[in-house]
Amino acid sequence: MEFFVNDLSMEGQFQDLPTFRDAIGHLMKMREVIRRFGFKLHCHRNLGNAPVMNDLAFSKVIQKLTRNEKHVVMQWVTREGPFWDDDRHHDSDEYMECDHHGKTEIVTDSAIGEAAYRSLEENDCHLVSLTPSSWEFAPISVIWVPDNGKRTVDIPNHWEKETLTSVLEKASQNITSWEKLEQFSRKRFTYLTFSEASFDPLRGHPFVDSAARQIIKRLQVLDRIKNGFDEKKQRTPEGQELYQKHFTGDKAWFTDSSDEEKHKFRQELTFRHPTTRNSLFCPWHGKVKTPQLRIHFSWPAPFDKPVYVVYVGPKITKR
Repeated sequence: MEFFVNDLSMEGQFQDLPTFRDAIGHLMKMREVIRRFGFKLHCHRNLGNAPVMNDLAFSKVIQKLTRNEKHVVMQWVTREGPFWDDDRHHDSDEYMECDHHGKTEIVTDSAIGEAAYRSLEENDCHLVSLTPSSWEFAPISVIWVPDNGKRTVDIPNHWEKETLTSVLEKASQNITSWEKLEQFSRKRFTYLTFSEASFDPLRGHPFVDSAARQIIKRLQVLDRIKNGFDEKKQRTPEGQELYQKHFTGDKAWFTDSSDEEKHKFRQELTFRHPTTRNSLFCPWHGKVKTPQLRIHFSWPAPFDKPVYVVYVGPKITKR
């Protein structure tokens, strides 16, 4: 599944700062729901120039928010992305239109056009629109007019967190095997580098749905931490919060192996490096309790080096 911010839903509709703050807060909550299920909300690199309040652009109005609010939003739209125009599929000379309350609107060069084009390529694409806006309807039906005729595609559109959550919950139910978990993880957690054999230890073991969901949550945290650096190569506040929450304390999801385990199981905790012929010692691991599964990965996660996920399977250091 791919999710895109409907940039056309920023149409200068906000009359005051409180209304805009509520709307952008709601958008960020929907983004967090998408991230919680292991997906990402794509935006356009030019989103900051979209009109939102009278003649003021998105980036200008954001500056009027509190420091924390401003930082989180600007970090997303200026650095984190992902930005669909970095890997756009439709060209500017494609003619794409949709019905917008009885009027024909050209949607070429917009997120709607991109989502439509990718959907025609058999991708599962969804739009996320601001509320209030004139785009609170679903689906958004787009007509693509190539040289040889017309093609129509309906794009799901979300502006309420509840309906978005429902769609994501149904999608997550499609992971019914370790093989599908592997396919999902490799495709979605793009800031992580998986070894070719990282999921092999799960083969032959009965599939456990709850364990698969726990693995996804832990890989999501690793993925977000790896992406959680600012332009100064320092961990962002969000990255630091994730680290404090999941790497420290008695209930941490991620821990280092004990000195005894490192000595006793050193060979078992040493893996083939995913990109070289060298070996890689990975005592750091994410924990799943029922059944006892582990995710071993390279650590720490510096700004300029990958996080290698080398093992997903039963606990190695069993006494």
